[in-house]
Amino acid sequence: MENKIDFDRIERRAAAREKTFRAVDYFFLVIWALMVLFPFYWMLLTSVKSYSTYNAEYIPKFFTLSPTLQNYVDAFTTVSLGRYFLNTIIYTVITTAVMMVVIIPAAFAFARLEFPGKRLAFTLFLSLMMIPNELVVITNFVTITNLHLRNTFTGLILPSVTSVFYIYLLKENFEQIPDELYRAAQVDGTSDFKYLTRVMLPISKPTLVTIVILKVIECWNAYVWPRLITDDARYFLVSNGIQEIRENGFGRENIPAMMAAVVVISAPLIVLFLIFRKKVMAGVSRGGTKG
Repeated sequence: MENKIDFDRIERRAAAREKTFRAVDYFFLVIWALMVLFPFYWMLLTSVKSYSTYNAEYIPKFFTLSPTLQNYVDAFTTVSLGRYFLNTIIYTVITTAVMMVVIIPAAFAFARLEFPGKRLAFTLFLSLMMIPNELVVITNFVTITNLHLRNTFTGLILPSVTSVFYIYLLKENFEQIPDELYRAAQVDGTSDFKYLTRVMLPISKPTLVTIVILKVIECWNAYVWPRLITDDARYFLVSNGIQEIRENGFGRENIPAMMAAVVVISAPLIVLFLIFRKKVMAGVSRGGTKG
């Protein structure tokens, strides 16, 4: 009877300890979530405050009783935010599409095809990741300028149509697919292109979706290269549009209008992630192959 009681007591203590640890974990997770989400809340709150209300707050308030959407109207009427959006969508869609056309065959070649110097070529290819981005930007700027492609979508897009990291990521994913499938396809007379499109791409869909979303975010947030290669407002993206808004639009003191513009610019990426978050998580954490 005593052994029974002791055993139950140990179980209760273990369960209580587990609940305590879980409560501590949730507590720190909540604190971390608040720290991460607070800037977004403050941005959204400021964007619905009028200019006079914002300036009248000597001590910032965490709420407002008189929200307004006038700042959002000003974001599209005072400056050409709509044009910046359209330019960014064109740049993002074309760049992402061309990049996928480039990296998929490259990853397939390194993962499945055999050719002389394959390992050496891939090693040299990976070594490109060691080159600082600043050096690449300078080289690209000189090349695009010599080709007279400044202030064009072609000049914006060309330097971003490939990625060593994405090729490596996709190659590693392709190599997880069993070799037996490839040999069986060759026996059946299936071409490499058909095997790639009908077998490898469907199996690697989570990784492909992850790459697409990461590239979209990269293009949407691009600032240095677009700012460097374009000085014509007709080709500005939303990232350089923020600077244009600050300098020639609302002014440096109209913070609520600036926050409204930032909310409008950030919203598409947030919505995109919420829609495809499960695919992104599956692509990042995937460690095996589907059966």
